[in-house]
Amino acid sequence: MSTWQELSAQVEKRLKAVSSGERGVFAAGVAERLMSEHEAMPEDEQAPFTVNLRPLLNSVWEGVLGDQTAFSAVKRGVAEYMLSEYCHNDGQDGPDDADESAAAAALHAAQAYLFGCQDFAIWTSSRAVEAIDQRLQDLAEEEGDEDLPDPDEALAAELQRQLQDLNLIARYSAELRHSGRGLAVDTSIRLRVKLRAPLSSQSVGVRRG
Repeated sequence: MSTWQELSAQVEKRLKAVSSGERGVFAAGVAERLMSEHEAMPEDEQAPFTVNLRPLLNSVWEGVLGDQTAFSAVKRGVAEYMLSEYCHNDGQDGPDDADESAAAAALHAAQAYLFGCQDFAIWTSSRAVEAIDQRLQDLAEEEGDEDLPDPDEALAAELQRQLQDLNLIARYSAELRHSGRGLAVDTSIRLRVKLRAPLSSQSVGVRRG
């Protein structure tokens, strides 16, 4: 079995090789799983900044699946973040709301859609891995090390899921290659059915509660 580091390198290599349209869908799927997990937490444990990014992530989905009209909404959402107190260079002295895994992944996914460059998709992948690692640390503090999943196996499972996502997305590479210029409405609807639901389903790995 490959180590999680080897699997991470495979994901990065795949993301560098595919089209910007495929990278956008991949990033949206990873961000969606993290956001859905966050939204499933007890309300008093949810971060307001994170849950307020839900409309932005929904717009990202529309955009990566070929709706050109979503570009303005995504651009506006990213601009609002960039102009807010949450985008800063104050280190630990500034608010860390945007560093929560689901929030960071949603913002990376939005920028992967807007700019098409590989780095944002790779960073989205990394945030999902970091989220697994953080959950393991939290569980260890709450319950001790007994009966916890093996960290390497848990991280590897997330990355194997990401590789499966890329395999699914590759089936629709011909359409997604042109998604940035907009797709026919019937094509967007078909891709939503074929891609959004499967990519949004919860990944294997460590769960809360």
